[in-house]
Amino acid sequence: MMAYSEDHIALAAEYALGTLDADERAQVETMMAVDTEFTAIVHAWEYRLGVLNQMVGSVEPRPIVWENIKAAIGHSGAQAPLLLPDAPLLPPPPEAVAEPVIAAPSMIPAPVADHSNVIQLEGRAKRWRNLASAATAMAAALIAMLAVQVYQPDLLPNGLRPKPRVQIVEVKTPAPPVVASAQYVALLQRDGGSPAFILTVDAATRNFTVRKVAAAAEPGKSFELWLINERLPQPRSLGVIGGSDFTARPVLADYDAGVINAATYAVTVEQAGGSPTGKPTSAPVYVGKLIETVPPGAPR
Repeated sequence: MMAYSEDHIALAAEYALGTLDADERAQVETMMAVDTEFTAIVHAWEYRLGVLNQMVGSVEPRPIVWENIKAAIGHSGAQAPLLLPDAPLLPPPPEAVAEPVIAAPSMIPAPVADHSNVIQLEGRAKRWRNLASAATAMAAALIAMLAVQVYQPDLLPNGLRPKPRVQIVEVKTPAPPVVASAQYVALLQRDGGSPAFILTVDAATRNFTVRKVAAAAEPGKSFELWLINERLPQPRSLGVIGGSDFTARPVLADYDAGVINAATYAVTVEQAGGSPTGKPTSAPVYVGKLIETVPPGAPR
């Protein structure tokens, strides 16, 4: 990669800023045509300084400005003719003069001062002054843009507006207390004696649980639970009570609350596996009715 001097970099910056005269711009464009790396430096300055164009809107000059320019061009006088200095007098050739000739002071040409270094230094100083001014203007524009982004982002173009930040806040609400449904219990017993089974019914789910308390199953026999209600033509089987301490069934979901609450629950002794006909084959040995033990809406 070619190493560029400070003058080259300043020249590229002034070209992007638009402060060069016609000859200097032609010089830069010639360098860009033959040097791609220098072209990249110019484009980099154009990108850095482009924010100034975005911050400043276009302003149409007043008509009087153009009238003044036209008037100034029309009144400009003709340039004075370029006067060249007189050629210095040369001494005659040696063969024409026998004795040496001493030239007069007016015949000796005056030394010409070399101002190229001064012009070059002045041009370099001018470029760096322009570059410093551009950097200062760019810094001021960036500070102004940041201030506008913070306090009045609506004034900026859509491409320069800061993107809205969305923050998701999770608010945890306490879980509502669990409200228990009404609970019903029936003590299934014989002639007011000790309960043989305890029947528990949940009013919300209409599931029931039978707990064996003091009943002893006969060999080859099964206890079967029945629901008896005057609204039903015959007792309805709720299934065989298992041999474990607890037996749960969901079959009460087929009946409405009025039938469940007003029914009589009875246990009969049937053959192993239950009644084969779907009807009781013997008289009930344990009976009971539901009573409410937990009212509805009571928190657990």
